[in-house]
Parts: sequence; structure tokens; C-alpha cells
Amino acid sequence: MAPKINGFTQRRVTVADDVALNVAVGGTGSPVVLLHGFPQTHLMWRHVAVDLAADHTVICPDLRGYGDSDKPASTGAATYSKRTMAADIVALARALGHDRFALAGHDRGALVAIRAGLDHPETITHLASLDVLPTLDMWDVLHGTSAVVGFHLYLMAQPPGLPEAMISGAADEFFGHFLDAWAGDANAIPHEFRAAYLTASRDAIASIVADYRASATVDVEHDQADRKAGNQLPMPVTVLQQDWGNALGFDAVARWRAWAPDLRHDTVSCGHFMAEESPAEVVKALRDLLAR
Repeated sequence: MAPKINGFTQRRVTVADDVALNVAVGGTGSPVVLLHGFPQTHLMWRHVAVDLAADHTVICPDLRGYGDSDKPASTGAATYSKRTMAADIVALARALGHDRFALAGHDRGALVAIRAGLDHPETITHLASLDVLPTLDMWDVLHGTSAVVGFHLYLMAQPPGLPEAMISGAADEFFGHFLDAWAGDANAIPHEFRAAYLTASRDAIASIVADYRASATVDVEHDQADRKAGNQLPMPVTVLQQDWGNALGFDAVARWRAWAPDLRHDTVSCGHFMAEESPAEVVKALRDLLAR
């Protein structure tokens, strides 16, 4: 039996033409939406979600193209742009009866959350980003040998065909590499969840690549347009990151403050998968954010 978040119910919710998202919902109270990262599914929030559900309605979807959500064939960069994926999340919340909600994302989910905050500032009340930089800044800081850590970004940015074929040839090794290399505590992802992540990723290679390809094209264009227009995130923003900013030679706080004037930026002493490795710390940060 596939693992689930304890006490949560599973639903499928249509958010766009021919696109429905798989979502786990639990709790009651003001709504909080949690967006997963790569190479994971909504299950990465299993600890955090149960805690927040004590006094919030917690909504944990699989992003378009991931997990058990629909995976439309890419007809261009817009199919998996963060703008499109953010619109999915706003439509999901509205379908569940919430016109305004708090939003937290990890990794790829954080990029969707950031775009939702920029495109729908009247809808997102609070925003949290876990262990990622905004797309425009991410590409700005990757250079020289330090960019080796982001080899997958360059691989999946290539035109359709080669990346999909290469990853398909060793899918479990490819996705498993990130689960191993990015984890500070291997025991934080038990076997059944690791297996669920690998199965979900193996079944979503084309859409995952399309998501990453969009981040090297249209997502950059959208960020550039916002930067030129002076658009920022007007809501309270919390950023949790590993201590990787100094190692790569950039000021992460300064880069974030250019996007988020009402910013709280903290370093977390764990690996990349902080919602699984250090859930109590993540819960505290999110509760502090929601109180702002």
C-alpha cells in the first residue's frame, strides 16, 4: 500500500483544462498550502502537515507533472512554466473554498510559490521558501566549478530528446543520486518513502524535464520582467536555507531582500530535505511566519 499523510484525505481536483491535481487535505482553520520539491511528492510534508493541521486547513498537492497529478504533454515552455503551475495552485485553493491562503514551498515548489506571490499578491497572505533561490538569481550565481552541483539544471535545460533519453536509461540512479547527495540524514527518508519518490519520478521523466526546461527559458523571462518593473513580494516572507550561500560566494540575504522587503531569512542546520530532516524547525518557522 502506498504511504499517506496520517489523518489526511486524498482528493483529485481539476485546476485547468484536462489537468487535475492529486491533493491531501487535513485539519481545519485558516488555509496553508504546502508545495513539494524534486525529486519528491506531497509526502515530503508528512511531519509538518500533521502538526500544522492542529489549527489550520493544510493542503498538500502533487504539482502538475509530479506524483499522482496529471502530466500533460508539453506543447511549449508555458505548459510547465512556474506561472502556469502557480495558477494551478490558486485554482486548487479556490476549488477548495479558499480565496486567500498562506503558501510554503520547497525546492521546485518554492519556485512555484514565489511566482504565485508575484502573480497573485492579493491571494497569497504569507510565503515561505525552503532551500532555493528565485530563478533569476539561481542562474546568476551558478558559475565556474561551483556550478557542478547544479549539473542537472543544465542537463534538463537541453532541447527535448536527449535529457529524457539519458535519464530514462538510469532513472532510479539519476533520481536516487539527489536523494542521497542532498540529504544530511539518510534516515530521514525511510525506504517506503524513498521508493515512492523513485516510482513517482520514474513515471514522470518527460514532465519533470519540461519543468526544469521552463526554468531555463520562460521562467527567467518572467523574473526579468518583474525585476524591470520593480515588482516584489508584498506579503511577509520567510526563507529557510542550508548554509550554502557563503560556500558559493554570494549574499543570499541581499538577493532575497531585493524580492521581499518583509523578509526573515534563517539558516537551518540540516541537509536539503529539511521538512523531513528537521520538521520541528520548519514547523516553528512556519508558525512564526503565520503570526506575522
